Amino acid sequence: MGSLSIWHWIVVIAVVLLLFGRGKISDLMGDVAQGIKAFKKGMQDDEKTADKTEPVKSIDHNAAPSTAARSDVGSKAV
Repeated sequence: MGSLSIWHWIVVIAVVLLLFGRGKISDLMGDVAQGIKAFKKGMQDDEKTADKTEPVKSIDHNAAPSTAARSDVGSKAV
């Protein structure tokens, strides 16, 4: 009584086929397959962008600042 026999499964499958029909189930499976393909394509695109790394840009902090360009910083007009 605890497990389902083969006859129970046959009845369940027959009821599902009668309710949904063969066309709706095949359409549903086609949609699932398209979703899986789109997911795999997206994963491949992510791997391709990860392989193409841009060079790291650095800022040179050793250059002496020009005081002539910012002479008004810190001065107050009285």
